[in-house]
Amino acid sequence: MKKGSPLLVIIIAFAAIVAISLLPLSRWTGGVMKDFSLFSDIMKEIDAMEETANPDEEEVDPELLKAMSDDGDNPMTPSTDPLTASDSVLSQPIDTIIHSPRPSRLGDIVAIEDYTDGNTGLARFRHAVTTGAMARIAVVGDSYIEGDIFTQDLREKLQNTYGGSGVGYVSMHTDFPGFRRSVRQGGKGWKTFAANKKCDKRYIDLAEQYAVPTGTATATYHGTQAFAHTSSWERSKFLFVSPENSVINVKTAGGEWEERNIAASDSVQCIEVSAPTTAFEIKTSSTSLVGLGVWLDGTGGVSLDCMSSRGFSGITLTKVSPSLCHQMTPFVDYSLIILEFGINAMTSKQKDYSVYSSRMVGVINHIRLCYPRADILVMGVGDRGEKRGGTVKSMSTASAMISAQRDAARRAHCLFWDTREAMGGEGAVVEWSNAGLVNKDYIHMTHKGGARLAEELFKAIQHNLQ
Repeated sequence: MKKGSPLLVIIIAFAAIVAISLLPLSRWTGGVMKDFSLFSDIMKEIDAMEETANPDEEEVDPELLKAMSDDGDNPMTPSTDPLTASDSVLSQPIDTIIHSPRPSRLGDIVAIEDYTDGNTGLARFRHAVTTGAMARIAVVGDSYIEGDIFTQDLREKLQNTYGGSGVGYVSMHTDFPGFRRSVRQGGKGWKTFAANKKCDKRYIDLAEQYAVPTGTATATYHGTQAFAHTSSWERSKFLFVSPENSVINVKTAGGEWEERNIAASDSVQCIEVSAPTTAFEIKTSSTSLVGLGVWLDGTGGVSLDCMSSRGFSGITLTKVSPSLCHQMTPFVDYSLIILEFGINAMTSKQKDYSVYSSRMVGVINHIRLCYPRADILVMGVGDRGEKRGGTVKSMSTASAMISAQRDAARRAHCLFWDTREAMGGEGAVVEWSNAGLVNKDYIHMTHKGGARLAEELFKAIQHNLQ
């Protein structure tokens, strides 16, 4: 073997790494350095690649765990607000009327179960799409819809039917540019605050996050050809709070930078550019500015906002500021709010989800305070897999979680859709995985799976609107 041979270098390097992995680095350094194990790290990577559900590694939203251990807090008590004090549901104790369960499957359709007073269904959404007004939907959820999976296809089907363009809400910053197919997002210089971390609750809206510039901050948004209505849009909105005087520059595709001098205000303000465009850009050095998000929309039809928060169980939605939402309403209002949660609230060992159900009743009623003119739909958790005896099967506690979510909808008098039943019920996650519709973690859908599920909910919505 010649001196300097690549093979010799590799062998020596490997031997050195093995030797280092055997050293008690943590003990020698008092914990400053962690022990390193080559082989255990390799096995972790293999496990991550296989992504098969391991009950011992299941993670539950820490906010939910805290709530479950907080015996002094009453999860049944919704917030109060003078704007909706006369609401027929909110003016009663939550459990005064509990509607009976409705059948979910009607032939080939898994229908939306209507637990509203008077069986009003999607009345507000129906009114918006039939009158030609903007029918805006917010799908608020966890990593199940991250990257616009499922929501991108539901949006396309609704826009194909009722008109509309653009992707609606997009955050100020993403750590995973390129993951989302429906919009190309970029930029830098923002610090993001989320509802499950230290934050100022005055600035928490449905997206459960906001961002502030750390210096000169930029945010860029470009349309894509991935879907029929995502390459361009007609209205670009940037919503923010500017406690101090600030300067914001905006630009659309092919245009010049426009400087906007913003007067200090504690209320929500909006910069809107009404012109067809394929791109929208923001630049500011005002570090006191609070960026709430960008909305890329058409002039009518349907707009659908995907608001995903990884690891959330939904209970932090009680931190959403009603005052902030009321200030945002003139610029961004909702006809329908869909709550997609549950993954981060369930495990293979937990069979009783009554506390979670009660918490979600409080969440639903709190969302009503924020958006009293919106229909509210709870999506049941999708089918999820677990290993039992070396074989992947549907998680045994999935039905208990779905019952808890349905009970929350019944007690809070809103709508419910059984996602798991729409997937095929018991054993569906294995079939979907084999067909490439679910990833090998047996939880999250692929883009192909999202499109399949979106078709099922679209059929349910159309059935309800008839």
